Amino acid sequence: MAVATSPLNVSEYLSNKQSSSDKIIAAEWAQLEEYYNKKLWHQLTLKLERFVKDPDLSKGENLVQLYQNFIASFENKINPLSLVEIMSIVVQQIADKREAISFLEKLSEKVKNNTEAHSLCEVLRGQISLEHLEDYVTTKQIITSLKDILEDSGSVTSVHGRYYQLAAQYYRVQAQHGDYYRAALRYLGCIDINELTAEEQHKQAYFLGLAALLGEGVYNLGELLAHPILQSLKDTENSWMIDLLNAFNRGDIAVYENMRPKWTKITDLVVNEIALRQKISLLCLMEMTFKRAANNRQLKFEDIAMETRLPVGEVEFLVMKALAQGLVKGAIDQVAGVVNMTWVQPRVLDRAQIGGMATNLENWCVQVGAMEHLIEAKASEILTL
Repeated sequence: MAVATSPLNVSEYLSNKQSSSDKIIAAEWAQLEEYYNKKLWHQLTLKLERFVKDPDLSKGENLVQLYQNFIASFENKINPLSLVEIMSIVVQQIADKREAISFLEKLSEKVKNNTEAHSLCEVLRGQISLEHLEDYVTTKQIITSLKDILEDSGSVTSVHGRYYQLAAQYYRVQAQHGDYYRAALRYLGCIDINELTAEEQHKQAYFLGLAALLGEGVYNLGELLAHPILQSLKDTENSWMIDLLNAFNRGDIAVYENMRPKWTKITDLVVNEIALRQKISLLCLMEMTFKRAANNRQLKFEDIAMETRLPVGEVEFLVMKALAQGLVKGAIDQVAGVVNMTWVQPRVLDRAQIGGMATNLENWCVQVGAMEHLIEAKASEILTL
């Protein structure tokens, strides 16, 4: 059914609704009429935000008719963002999705002076384009056009969560694992995950786990491992994903190999096995560097080969790859067969890694203390020179 923008007789529409509804819903319609007649636009807006979610209105084209015969008559008098929030429910009842897109484009023009309202309109248009029309070109254009606007807004608004959800959905469909990983984590950061069903939490955690493993440039797995969303995988058939993520985070190739019967059941992981092996080798090198004290970061090729289970001849290429990606900093001494590491990319640490850092700090304090005592003991000799 086409969406008409010219309102019908509001009083007649509201009277018909009151007379044809049961007592409870009729009272709701009467309240709407009272706010409308008194021009109490704020109260009317709050009422409508709740009213459009009533199950009785979700049938047929009730919401579309509500807009045509009522909301359209005062849409320019209420808060633009609230208007778009209300219309996000209404537009779901427009059966012809291209017509829904057209409606949102017109609505977007009406609220263009309000950044949040305009952005939400665009996100809704992107959702329909992606989920119903499979129009990936338009979806990408919307995601790209809103990126800087939302990231430069200076605060997290109600639109951000929906934007990152749209971006994550698009990147997952396009198999852009790294972009999906980052967008999905941002989406979860904008919402209360307890509002998601157990099934939705499990799905989010599983897809994030796959993206963390497959995503190009994703090495900070600790960020996901520290997120409560992963708890939804515990005691399920996919609980092994947590163990595999921990193995990658530690660069533990032995555990990775032992878990082969588990992860080889996932087609995407099998297809990308070479990339997975390289990623865990790089993470192993990062972990080796991280564990060493700052004054003892000279790694022999043989030691790297042993930890990564790679031939010695492939170690130099691995180190060059790590240097090129900015995972570590240092210099290769090809003649001596060693790498002098000076820096490793910061990551979110798990408890074991924090414990290792604490041990290194304690050792450093001991060394500083020893140097302090040495200076005290030799001070008289220095002063008498």
